[in-house]
Amino acid sequence: MVSRKEVRRSWLRDKSLQIWSELVERAQKEELVAALNEKLGNTGVIVVAHYAGLTVADMTALRSQLREVGGSMQVAKNRLVKLALKDTDAQDLSDLFSGPTCIMTSDDPVSAPKVAAKFAKENEKLVLLGGAMGSTILDQAGVNSLAELPSLDELRGKLVGLFQAPAGNVARVLNAPGGQLARVMGAKAASE
Repeated sequence: MVSRKEVRRSWLRDKSLQIWSELVERAQKEELVAALNEKLGNTGVIVVAHYAGLTVADMTALRSQLREVGGSMQVAKNRLVKLALKDTDAQDLSDLFSGPTCIMTSDDPVSAPKVAAKFAKENEKLVLLGGAMGSTILDQAGVNSLAELPSLDELRGKLVGLFQAPAGNVARVLNAPGGQLARVMGAKAASE
């Protein structure tokens, strides 16, 4: 027969383990909220989407596509994300966090929306809800508009092409008289 004293000790031991477990869990949540707050406060663009029905393989493919362009995707509890959004430019996004949501971010304001919009077209289970670019809150149409813009790398390529075109034209103009002179001399030598 178990005495009252032993039952009480067992209960206290179990209760203290439960309290310790809750404290550790709370500390981990506070760390997660702090890390999310820093990430969401220092990113170029945030895209929020529902992912209900996506398979693990689909989520992995989306994550890898985002990583290729310098972005990232994270799934977190809505309550923790809402806490993390406080004191950031994107705190008005809190209304979008209900149901199974994921957050896609990138420093380049076009990369994450471009990948998310392309993936959403291919897979109807990813539903874009909106996003934020700095303090500008975007709806679904705003995210799709950003996705249609050229990426930062594409813009850099176009700029380099624009700068190289005048230099190439100058080189052709400077080489033209020398080329004409060489053709005249060649024709003169061929005729003699």
